[in-house]
Amino acid sequence: MIALISENLFHLFFIIGLCLLIFVPLLLGVVIVLFADRKIWAAVQKRKGPNVVGPFGLFQIPADGLKFLFKEIIIPDGADKTVYFIAPILTSTLAIAAWAVIPIQENIVLSDINVGVLYIFAMSSLGVYGILMAGWASNSKYPFLGALRSAAQMVSYEVSIGFVIVTVLMCVGSLNLSEIVYAQKNIWFFIPLFPMFVIFFISALAETNRPPFDLPEAEAELVAGYQTEYSGMMYAMFWLGEYANILLMCALGSILFLGGWLSPIDVYPLNLIPGAVWMIIKILILFFMFAIIKAIVPRYRYDQLMRLGWKIFLPFSLIYVILTASFLVYFDLLPNKGF
Repeated sequence: MIALISENLFHLFFIIGLCLLIFVPLLLGVVIVLFADRKIWAAVQKRKGPNVVGPFGLFQIPADGLKFLFKEIIIPDGADKTVYFIAPILTSTLAIAAWAVIPIQENIVLSDINVGVLYIFAMSSLGVYGILMAGWASNSKYPFLGALRSAAQMVSYEVSIGFVIVTVLMCVGSLNLSEIVYAQKNIWFFIPLFPMFVIFFISALAETNRPPFDLPEAEAELVAGYQTEYSGMMYAMFWLGEYANILLMCALGSILFLGGWLSPIDVYPLNLIPGAVWMIIKILILFFMFAIIKAIVPRYRYDQLMRLGWKIFLPFSLIYVILTASFLVYFDLLPNKGF
């Protein structure tokens, strides 16, 4: 009996340890990219950005986090309290949970499952529920409108991302993310599938509610969208979820198109650098593109956003799927042909 209890306790602590292995580096990553985001935005506008708290303003983001931690959580009178509290927890938890299948380096992945792509799809699709719940539970028109916009936007652009991923999967023959990286040893998919990379990147901006597609939180119209009635740590959890999702999309983009942890050229000095370093560099390059677009591109109108998703990206990605499939069949390049 004691042996059984101790074994169960060991498993419990082991699982908690694995969860911390995801959460702690991801939290550190969110702090770094938040700081980088504000600095890049400031540089484009010829400002200094965060530069007071700590050397070069490095402690500004942790200071903001502490401020949110000690702030009072104010609940609106007409709010559905249960749903109101669940929404930010659900949003941030799902964003962090999606990282379980992301391989940072060869054999360094929490759960190397064969349906990694489907798992990420499931997690990002469920994230819509957190936003809808936040908008509905706040019992206010601005959060509700923001939540409706966000849900429609995320669902619309998930379709395009789905077709983009299908083209990659046809070239690989596996849903395992590590297999997708191994398939790019000779050539990164960024080169033959460049139009799909562009669609993936723009759809990722819309999927994560980033400018120029930040319609759900358009401050000119909807105050702060679905986050309007939130304060304190619950507001910070939405921020954590948002930036964890942005980093997830950057990681997914680097795995699907930029060779994941593989070095650009397999030659002597470059292949000595650990794969995790290459992976982090690629994620940061993609995030830099996210940040620059935030600073230089004006916001889309809602009808333009929907037209781009349904009338341009969807037909184009569908045609490219058919062209890729035809090319692979005609030149006898389909993977796992014997199965």
